[in-house]
Amino acid sequence: MECFRIDESGYTGFDLLNADQPFQGATAIAISDDDAAGLIKEHFPRLQADELKYSSLTRRSSNHPRILALQRDVLSGYKCVSYVCDKRYLLLLMLLDYGVEPFYYERGQNFYEDGQNYGLASLLYYVGPKVLGRNAFEGLLASFQRAMKEKTPASLQDLVNAARKTNWQELPEALGPLALYADPDCLSAIATPGVTTDAALVVLQSLISRMEELASGPYCVEHDRSKNLLTYHDLLQRYIDHDQAAEFQQSEIARIKFPLKLQSVTQVDSVSSPAVQIADVMIGATIEAAKMVTGLREAGIDGNAVLEAYGPDQFIHLIPSIDFEAQRKFRAGTQADQVIDYFARHFHSSDLKR
Repeated sequence: MECFRIDESGYTGFDLLNADQPFQGATAIAISDDDAAGLIKEHFPRLQADELKYSSLTRRSSNHPRILALQRDVLSGYKCVSYVCDKRYLLLLMLLDYGVEPFYYERGQNFYEDGQNYGLASLLYYVGPKVLGRNAFEGLLASFQRAMKEKTPASLQDLVNAARKTNWQELPEALGPLALYADPDCLSAIATPGVTTDAALVVLQSLISRMEELASGPYCVEHDRSKNLLTYHDLLQRYIDHDQAAEFQQSEIARIKFPLKLQSVTQVDSVSSPAVQIADVMIGATIEAAKMVTGLREAGIDGNAVLEAYGPDQFIHLIPSIDFEAQRKFRAGTQADQVIDYFARHFHSSDLKR
């Protein structure tokens, strides 16, 4: 059976405002341990460590050309997909999902039509600090994240108060439901058990949509035994166990269909899995590249070279864009509202392991 090896980087649980790790992502590669071991020996013949770790490799600039060469061989020779999201942008999307959309839903308006939620989140990302007030805007995001975690009446009231401290009248379509109305439907959505700002669900949805397309038949997933990946493991098992028939178009190029072709998920020790080590290097380089090209890191691997090596069907990203027409075209006619409802109903749960 074909098997994809997965590793992640940048995971900070519910905290999407972590300044040290602004991006989160994961890579999935259909490669055998034998092939992976051969690539490691070819590109890093003098490796002395027990396993190949990107965090160790990237400290030496002399390793950067070897990392890029390894990346090119993986992308040209194996089925592979990497996903990266800007966690601050994702938090804004979640704020709109739970703190705004229910207000419009109750009034018969499709807030997600043609991806307008992505456009509004991008607008908030770029102009929110200036238009709404920088300190007040930061306070709003922190209050929303805390309310999503604590779900107490006090945290929900703090969120409403934080929205009212902003210049919300400048963007009433975004913050009016909370600031003007303290809308009970929005507050109820935020307080729903199991609803969280943890980005693992978003990352996995994207990876699975591509793995399902790439896999020629039934396939498996293997990943490291790290604490961070326990959340991924539980979610993957939920996906596997879900046997209801359903299909959704998520964007111009992405769709997901249940039941999945994915048959099993297994935790392995990365020390004994060269394939998982390759996945670690791939996602580590991609996350660092994102920091480089956005100016968040000055010294490191050539970010443009890393990102340009990916083909259009090998790289998925969730980043803000003020090209609103392109956003509209990319998400025109998709089923975003149905996808969110379906996943919330079947896969959100308060008993996910942390």
